[in-house]
Amino acid sequence: MAVCKVCFRHCNIPEGGLGFCGARTCASGEVTAANYGRVTSLALDPIEKKPLARFHPGSMILSAGSYGCNLRCPFCQNYQISWSEEAYRFADRAEYISPEEMAGIALSCRDRGNIGVAFTYNEPLIGYEYIRDTAKLVHEQGMFNVMVTNGTADLSVLSELVPYIDAMNIDLKGFTDHYYNEVLGGDRTMTMAFIEEAVKHCHVELTTLIVPGENDSEDEMREMTEWIAGLTSGEEIPLHISRFFPRFHMTDRDATKVRLVYRLADIARERLRYVYTGNC
Repeated sequence: MAVCKVCFRHCNIPEGGLGFCGARTCASGEVTAANYGRVTSLALDPIEKKPLARFHPGSMILSAGSYGCNLRCPFCQNYQISWSEEAYRFADRAEYISPEEMAGIALSCRDRGNIGVAFTYNEPLIGYEYIRDTAKLVHEQGMFNVMVTNGTADLSVLSELVPYIDAMNIDLKGFTDHYYNEVLGGDRTMTMAFIEEAVKHCHVELTTLIVPGENDSEDEMREMTEWIAGLTSGEEIPLHISRFFPRFHMTDRDATKVRLVYRLADIARERLRYVYTGNC
């Protein structure tokens, strides 16, 4: 048995068992990534789809995902590989792609506009060892590394990755402890600390999905953007404000009204220079 220190949960994982995320295990008394190199999704995407609006716009990037997540967002868009009964079955069906192979695939796609690898789709930080090992090789090829993450990880994890990560899109899902703790099963303080440190090391863009009745108030948006503006290069940090659609375990409300997304974007622009609206 061993304690995982990747995120705030500090799961006490029995030998051969799995942590809350479904992707970290205990082997010979040490915590390791059970999903290391286990790829469930691989696609060449426009970089704007991550979303990254101000990092090599117009480029393509090889996007790779595994399985598992340390949050429990009831509206998850990738629940098939993040958290669901189906996601847990991916452990046996996922294809193993070594760091060397992934870097080679990225290089082979360069003539199609590819600039590197994006670790995305599920939560990449729960398998940070694979990101570290792969991203190092991608850098050696003169290409970029991107991470799309919920930012729910200890700063010791971030410190292992920052030498190799060039850009991140981090979900700042809301700005109240109730929403983070009770709805998402997360820890807002950990995410904020992760963002605060990440912006010192690489290009960071943030994304907030506006869920009706949860994080959709003007006061919350003002408080959140005030905090963002106070970070290193805060007013220059791009914020993507996205529209919610009912799905997975949250089908009890309608999609976010477009006019509300636009209104909250206007409020965000009071403090931030680059604000984008999504799914509108």
